[in-house]
Amino acid sequence: MDHKLLDYLQSFLTERRRELFDRVLLERTNHITVAVEDVYQLHNTSAVIRSCESFGVQNLHVIEEVNVKRIDREIAMGAQKWVDVHRHNSAKECIHSLKAQGYRIVATTPHQKAYRLEDFDITQKAAIFFGRETQGLSDDVLEVADDFIYIPMVGFTESLNISVSAAITLQHLMTRLKASDVSWQLSDSEVFEKKLAWTKKMIKDVDRIIERWKEDQT
Repeated sequence: MDHKLLDYLQSFLTERRRELFDRVLLERTNHITVAVEDVYQLHNTSAVIRSCESFGVQNLHVIEEVNVKRIDREIAMGAQKWVDVHRHNSAKECIHSLKAQGYRIVATTPHQKAYRLEDFDITQKAAIFFGRETQGLSDDVLEVADDFIYIPMVGFTESLNISVSAAITLQHLMTRLKASDVSWQLSDSEVFEKKLAWTKKMIKDVDRIIERWKEDQT
């Protein structure tokens, strides 16, 4: 029934839009996810959402234990429509949820015994954590992290802006994944779920249209 519904709803979309959904979903992954912890500058979180969307990471986790803000839609450039953003009240809650889904907790920091980005093991599911602009990640994350990674730099500066760091990290890891034998793409059921959700977002008054379709099926 759900597949018939998707076929029906997609008839409201242009052929170009349907093809675009298919193409983009082939590049999406849940093998890597991202978590940002109490980022203060709103535009940084919005920029990370945009990077996730651009490089094919479907899920982003936002920890709002201290700083609670709304997404800056202008900077996110509409990316929030296509990336699933999960909000958490604490780092511990977020970590517990991700571990239950089989993710390794990976902290980004230059101050621990960390893997260079190019040496990091990409074969296991990984949740990449990025911290506050000035303080970095909290002890709640650092103390339970399974791995640590850093971006090698050769200048006087020890760290990059969080949005820049996230973009570099995701671009590098996704490039490596696509060149590997790792099964990183969405499953068939995940593709279907996203395609249905995205299609609904494109149709005005979609609830009424679905209700009318269901009545026609009885």
